[in-house]
Amino acid sequence: MNIITISGYKAFELGIFKNDDKAVHYIKKAIEKSLHPMIENGLEWVLISGQLGVELWAAEVVYELQGQYPNLKLAILTPFLNQENKWNETNKEYYEFVQSQADFIDSISKREYENPLQFKQKNEFLVRKSEGILLIYDEEKQGSPKYILDVAKKKRERNNYFIEIVDFSDLQVVVEEENMKNQDFW
Repeated sequence: MNIITISGYKAFELGIFKNDDKAVHYIKKAIEKSLHPMIENGLEWVLISGQLGVELWAAEVVYELQGQYPNLKLAILTPFLNQENKWNETNKEYYEFVQSQADFIDSISKREYENPLQFKQKNEFLVRKSEGILLIYDEEKQGSPKYILDVAKKKRERNNYFIEIVDFSDLQVVVEEENMKNQDFW
């Protein structure tokens, strides 16, 4: 698998409003844990749409991993032009920082936001252009990732499309593993 999409909840869907929230650390560790075997098996590109939350945190993980895996690349494929227009200054600065390190940036729709159909087109495009998806999503807590998951499941029915879901119980395991690493047992 050479190309995967990473997506998941938007930050506000998880009740996270600052990137230094402890939960972000655990989500990034879960993404890293999932990416290692994929990279070892030939992963070259990670695709995201650049939405606030899991996708931008995943970009940071990719950038950290590039030190160890210099062939790993990140593409930000936004649903439309200037998606950050209505974001607050802090989020815009964070987004610009993440964008500044991306290997490829483009917009799927060459227009600014017009209607929700652009998000549907974004999901279809990202799934069509990738061989699998890593999704931070728990079906017990419905949210925006449901839509890209539905597209991915349809592709999996027709083709060999890889879907890896990290749910809340998986995240809890990461929390426990990280806490054990940080405790002095001896």
